[in-house]
Amino acid sequence: MIKPGDVIPYLKMCQEEGGINLQRGMNFRLRGGFSIILMSLRPDAPYADEVINEGKTLIYEGHNIRKTKGAPDPKSVDQPSQYPGGSITENGLFYNKAEEFKKNEKDAEIVKVYEKIRKGIWVYNGLFKLVDAWIKSDGKRNVFNFKLEVTQYEEEQEEKYIADLDHNRIIPSQIKYEVWVRDSGKCVKCESEDNLHYDHILPYSKGGSSLVAENIQILCARHNLAKSNKIE
Repeated sequence: MIKPGDVIPYLKMCQEEGGINLQRGMNFRLRGGFSIILMSLRPDAPYADEVINEGKTLIYEGHNIRKTKGAPDPKSVDQPSQYPGGSITENGLFYNKAEEFKKNEKDAEIVKVYEKIRKGIWVYNGLFKLVDAWIKSDGKRNVFNFKLEVTQYEEEQEEKYIADLDHNRIIPSQIKYEVWVRDSGKCVKCESEDNLHYDHILPYSKGGSSLVAENIQILCARHNLAKSNKIE
C-alpha cells in the first residue's frame, strides 16, 4: 500500500491501480474505485495545472479532444463535456460531481492524485476532495478547471502509520524536483533507489515546512519508517 509522498516508477503506479495501463490524465471511478488524476507541473506539461494556497489546493485543467488524423489541433477547440456519440467525457463526469457537491446533493468526490516529476518517475500526492469546477476561456477556447483540496486520510495496517505528508498540504513540485536532483534520486541514509519517500527532516507536526528544500529529504521505506516523526 503506497502512502502520500512515495516515489514510484510508472509500472508500480499502474500495479497499484490494479494493473491498468494508466494513459489518460483523468480517470473517473476507475473500475468502480477511486477517481484518479495524473498531474504535472513540469515546463513541458501539456496542461496548466497549479498548486496554490501553500500546497493545500490543486487547480487541475480539463483535457482536450483526442488527437486524430485530419482533425483540428486539440488545443484549438473547446474541451468537450460529451463525445460525438453523446456519452459523457471525463471532463463532464468530474464537472457533474463537483456541481452535485456544490448543490449539497452529494459528498465531495474523493480523487487519488499522482504527479510526474521526471520521465518514468511519479509521486503519490494523496487523496483530494473535488470541491469546485468551472469553464473558462483562455482567449481562444473554453477549458475546464477543477479545484481539489487535500484531505486527511489514515490507512489502518498491521502497524498504524500516518505518512508525514498525510496532513493538509503537499510539497510543491519545484521542491520535489530540487530535492530529487540534490539527493540523486536515492535514500540519503543508504543510497537505495527502491521504495523511496519524500520526508520532512523537521516533521510537519512539529512545525517543519513543506515549502523549502532544506527541510525535505529522500528516504527509503525502511529508514522512513524507522524515523517516523522523530527529530534527528
